[in-house]
Amino acid sequence: MSSGTVPVALGARQNVLHPHSPAEHSIATLWWVMFAVSCVGLAFIALLLLLGWIRRNREALPFGGGERGATRLVVGLGIATPIVLLSALFVWSDVFVIRSTAAPSRGSTALTVHVVGHQWFWEIGYRGARGTTANELHIPVRTKVNVLATTADVIHSLWVPELNRKIDLIPERTNSVLLYADRAGTYLGQCAEFCGLQHAHMELIVIAQPRPQFEQWLRGQSSDAGAASGGGLQVFMRDGCANCHQIRGTAARSQVGPDLTHVASRRTLAAGTIPNDRAHMRAWLRDPQDLKPGAKMPQTLMSQRDLGTLVDYLEGLK
Repeated sequence: MSSGTVPVALGARQNVLHPHSPAEHSIATLWWVMFAVSCVGLAFIALLLLLGWIRRNREALPFGGGERGATRLVVGLGIATPIVLLSALFVWSDVFVIRSTAAPSRGSTALTVHVVGHQWFWEIGYRGARGTTANELHIPVRTKVNVLATTADVIHSLWVPELNRKIDLIPERTNSVLLYADRAGTYLGQCAEFCGLQHAHMELIVIAQPRPQFEQWLRGQSSDAGAASGGGLQVFMRDGCANCHQIRGTAARSQVGPDLTHVASRRTLAAGTIPNDRAHMRAWLRDPQDLKPGAKMPQTLMSQRDLGTLVDYLEGLK
C-alpha cells in the first residue's frame, strides 16, 4: 500500500514555479530574474576567462594595456557591476517581494484559520466555527486567508509552495502567513523543517473551493457526529480509541490525536500517507506502525469482527 501515489491521485503538486497567488507569483518572478542574471553573469565570466586564455601571451588588454588596464577591468567588471546588480536585486526583493508575501495585518482578511503542527499531523481550526479537523485546509477561492500557526511539540515548518512562502512553527510562539488561491483546486503543502522520523509523511492538503461550497463544508464540519448504530461507537470507546481522539456529540473528548468527528470526509489518512478508503482504513487501524513507523498511534489489539465494526462506524463519519 504505497503512499507515493496519493498526491498524484489528488491532482496536487508542490511546484514553486507554478504560482496560484499574487504572493507566490512575486516569489517565482524573483527566482526567474535571479536565475537569468546568474546565467548571464556566469556566461560573461566564462567569456572573460576564455579571452584571457586566448590572449595570455599578449600585453594589450581592454581599458588600456598593462597593469592599469587590468585594474580598470577588475574594478569595473569584477566589483562595480556585481555591486550594482546585487543592490538592485536586494531592493527589488525587499520592497516588492518580501512585502507582498508578508503576514497580513490583524483584521485585514476575511477568514482566520488556526493550524497546529504535531508529530506528525496538522490540526486545523476555523475562527468562529466549532471543533477542529486534520490535514485538510479548506479555503474559499480568491479570498485572503490569515493562517495563524504554532506547534504542540517540536519545531515544524508550514509550506504550500504554490500559494506562498513557508513559515516556522515554534513552541509557545504564533507565526502567520497569508494564503490566497486564484483558482479552485487542490494544493499540496508540506512540513519543511525536519521534525522526526515521519517528517516526510506530514503533508497538508489545501483545497480551494467556490465560497458556497466552502461554507457548506464548514457548516458540515461544525456539526456533531450523527447517531451511531451497529456497535462501532462502543468498540471505539471500549478499546482505547477514545483515550486519544475526539468525536463531537459522543463521550469521546480527548484531543491527543486528530479529531475524528468527520474523518470519512477527508481524502487521506495519516497526514497524506495513504488514501482514505475502507481497505486502507482497516490496514491503518490494524497496524499503524506498518504504514507509518514511529507514528504515535499504537497497534490495535481487537478481533477481526470488532475491527470491521469499527471501520464501518468510522467510514460513516462524513
